[in-house]
Amino acid sequence: MSNDFTKAIKERRSYYGISKTPVISDDKIIDLVNEAVKYSPSSFNSQSARVLVLLNDQHDKFWDMTTDILRKMVPADSFEPTNEKMQSFRNGQGTVLFFEDQKVVEGLQNQFPSYADNFPLWSLQSSGMLQYVVWTSLEAEGLGASLQHYNPLVDEQVQAEWNIPSTWKLIAQMPFGKPTAEPGEKDFQPLEERVKIAK
Repeated sequence: MSNDFTKAIKERRSYYGISKTPVISDDKIIDLVNEAVKYSPSSFNSQSARVLVLLNDQHDKFWDMTTDILRKMVPADSFEPTNEKMQSFRNGQGTVLFFEDQKVVEGLQNQFPSYADNFPLWSLQSSGMLQYVVWTSLEAEGLGASLQHYNPLVDEQVQAEWNIPSTWKLIAQMPFGKPTAEPGEKDFQPLEERVKIAK
């Protein structure tokens, strides 16, 4: 592996302290996401991944909307920690929403019925790889990000607000921005307990 790629893998972490201060241009972010979507692997080359890139006011709108949804669910006297978390995401430059197109998944199930039960799982694996590629690519450009899961709470509102096809299933949300605080230390389990070698 190249030194740059290895460095990005090692330094990719969950950043919750982020700001709107640009690190790279919006166009560069869009190019980065496009490349990730195009080249990330998928089972049977299904290319079932879909994304929505929210920048500027659209990014703010998503986290304001999510905050409003959660405000109706979380008791008022204990809402402040939730509100602070939502604001930390809103403070960023943008958010990538990851979807999987269920029409593609169901088409593969119909085409290959003997594998039908596996295609939803493989779809999630493909999405996970795409999320990792985008996350690591953002890290390589000096941006901090984290992976969030406010679906299915926000699904209907996202579909309505951004005209998302009903077959797109929301999987995860990735707010990103210029890091304003370092992540905490990360503990690692012994590799001897996680990796077996057979020669």
